[in-house]
Amino acid sequence: MKSILRLFFFVVVFSVFLLFGVAVWGYLTLQQTLQQPLQVESVTTLDVAPGSTPASLLGKLERDGVIERAQWLRRYWQWQMPEAVLQVGEYRIEPEMTAAALLARLDAGEVVRRSVTLVEGWSFAQVRRQLAGAERLQQTLDAELSHAEVMTALGLEGVHPEGRFFPDTYQYTFGMSDRDILLRSYQRMEEVLDEVWQGRADDLPISTPYEALILASIIEKETGVPAERPEIAGVFTRRLRIGMRLQTDPTVIYGMGDDYAGNIRRSDLRQPTPYNTYTIDGLPPTPIAMPGREAIEAAVNPKPGTSLYFVARGDGSHVFSDSLREHNQAVREYQIRRRAENYRSSPPAAGTTGEGAQ
Repeated sequence: MKSILRLFFFVVVFSVFLLFGVAVWGYLTLQQTLQQPLQVESVTTLDVAPGSTPASLLGKLERDGVIERAQWLRRYWQWQMPEAVLQVGEYRIEPEMTAAALLARLDAGEVVRRSVTLVEGWSFAQVRRQLAGAERLQQTLDAELSHAEVMTALGLEGVHPEGRFFPDTYQYTFGMSDRDILLRSYQRMEEVLDEVWQGRADDLPISTPYEALILASIIEKETGVPAERPEIAGVFTRRLRIGMRLQTDPTVIYGMGDDYAGNIRRSDLRQPTPYNTYTIDGLPPTPIAMPGREAIEAAVNPKPGTSLYFVARGDGSHVFSDSLREHNQAVREYQIRRRAENYRSSPPAAGTTGEGAQ
């Protein structure tokens, strides 16, 4: 009986020591697994696609030679991170980063965020080119699509795209598309335009937010010094109020399309297009570019005054004049001597060219 008890005691003690040893081995192995450095030679990214699971992701990393003992890491995820959700996205990984640090990054959803900037004064064609070149932004809108077809793809059939997107820097993550950015930008412009329109001045010669957007696009293209936007808006507002043509070069250039080669000739100013504000009264039918918030605010809250003309000095700023005589004098001072530099007046007086003089 005593021998049986001694054997039983020995077995129990041995089992305890065995279990303790296994536990210690398991703990040490897990710690080694968690502290193993990722086998990458340079900073790179890890893509977590829709439908990925911790098991599939860790298994792929092991097959690619980035980690070892993926099964241990998967068990650790199950036991220690049961509430964690594997967020779709792109994750940054660096040399010597540990497996534990990677799991923590995945748990926190620290996805890489990239950005693309749409600039004030750009045309819709420029916006499309910018998005087409954005790093790792999914391209869903074929370059061969017309502008109208792009708008239809956005669910905006019949909406003219020019000026309808808000210039800003937009962040995006892995899996987002050019369509996502455009829709966000379109919605942002709608919000800004509505907000600014609510605070418009009284007695404007424009009657709709869309007309404000058209005018703002012209102001955006004419402004070299941001502080002058309200004053330029004032010139255009007074011209519209008295029925005087806007006579502004950027609208002519937009109407010329691909025919514009860097210069405006007298014949171009006489060539009728829906956008040639030397030949049409009032505003052109659509915006000519993408205005920023400041240009929109200037369009609906122009600076009071009496000037009807302005001419560029050459440093981005303008000289404003009340009369044609004063304007012609400013043209002679700031433009005639600079014709060799392709200097332009905006807007020139009736009878002048977009390149200055008279």
